[in-house]
Amino acid sequence: MQAKIQPSIHIFLTAFILAVVVLAGGTSARAASLLIPMDPGQTDHLKAYGVVYKALDQGHKGEWLLNYRGGSFVIDRTSETTNLCLLAGVAYEEISSGQLADIYRRIEVENMERVELEKAPTIAVYSPPNAQPWDDAVTLALNYAEIEYKIIYDEEVLAGDLERYDWLHCHHEDFTGQYGKFYAAFRNAVWYQADVALNEELARKLGYTKVSEMKRDVALTIYDYVRRGGFLFSMCSAPETIDIALAAAGVDICPTPFDGDPIDPQAQQKLDYSATFAFENFKLVFDPMLYRHSNIDTYPDRLVRFNREQEDYFYLFDFAAKLDPVPTMLVQNHANAVDAFMGQTTGFRKSLLKKHVTILGQPDNFDEVRYVHGNLGRGTFTFLSGHDPEDYQHMVGDPPTELNLYKNSPGYRLILNNVLFPAAKRKERKT
Repeated sequence: MQAKIQPSIHIFLTAFILAVVVLAGGTSARAASLLIPMDPGQTDHLKAYGVVYKALDQGHKGEWLLNYRGGSFVIDRTSETTNLCLLAGVAYEEISSGQLADIYRRIEVENMERVELEKAPTIAVYSPPNAQPWDDAVTLALNYAEIEYKIIYDEEVLAGDLERYDWLHCHHEDFTGQYGKFYAAFRNAVWYQADVALNEELARKLGYTKVSEMKRDVALTIYDYVRRGGFLFSMCSAPETIDIALAAAGVDICPTPFDGDPIDPQAQQKLDYSATFAFENFKLVFDPMLYRHSNIDTYPDRLVRFNREQEDYFYLFDFAAKLDPVPTMLVQNHANAVDAFMGQTTGFRKSLLKKHVTILGQPDNFDEVRYVHGNLGRGTFTFLSGHDPEDYQHMVGDPPTELNLYKNSPGYRLILNNVLFPAAKRKERKT
């Protein structure tokens, strides 16, 4: 005999089953991830990098969606990651697993790629202790994005401290020991004299008779750091002067005002271009009264081509994301043309670039590249010319750039692409 269910119990069971169904449906539709778009709709592109960095540092998973909406990011959806976005003022979208699968399907068939972000890289910035925070666009970007970094200088580099870091940045340092070739204009300035005194004292402390010899060994140590797997990002005069220092290792290229004795009369002929990162066949400028190190820098030749700020810009190359994910990562942007900017080294001469170096960005119809990348041993180097992407002609003593006014800067995005680059691991694709 079949038992009868009382009407009240039947109603209760029906309601319970409906509630379970609704709850299950709601759970499946609930957002599983946060999409951080990097297209023009992003409220703060620069802080978005900081959000992703912090999420990785807290142990959350992340992906870089190359060429998808300006190089967007996907991170775990948790209360922590949501709060990171909210506190930083970064736009985000909550997406379900189904929506994410749709994005993946689009990536599979278009010029896009998924790159897993494994962990937040440890970051070092090579900078003298007397430098002001706004002297370096990278420290401005790191501070604004709230990404942690450590300042190191010659003593730490020569002591082997680079082993502690995944990523190293050098800015307008002069690795030739000529103090930026500022002698003609600023030799009587207090800041210049203080810089000379600081470096000479440090050289003596470390057992060197000349600053140029200390800087040479620092350059060689950085080269070896990259060769063994380090990531180097360098801007302004550092790319030019580190290659000069490497090519001239053991050769006196410093005029008398900088080291107390004349240059080697055969200095130019003794340069070893095989020892450099990116440049070859360059000619040095030995006159201490000229504000130039070599013909790697396209200034002042470029003034004939770019005589107005409005005409000075460069294009980013479009790479095949699935075949060339590394250069694709480095050019992720919401704009394919970037306003150019000057510096101690404003542009790199294209005709002096080694053949194996990849050009990431350059202007039209001029012997110049602005943004390059290369491999060395197990590591990589990326060079960006110019000083500050949002200060066209930065001068000594100028006030710092307020990045809250440039939170969507395409030029500063190039810097921050490099900061996250060491976190990336290319996803193995099924065949």
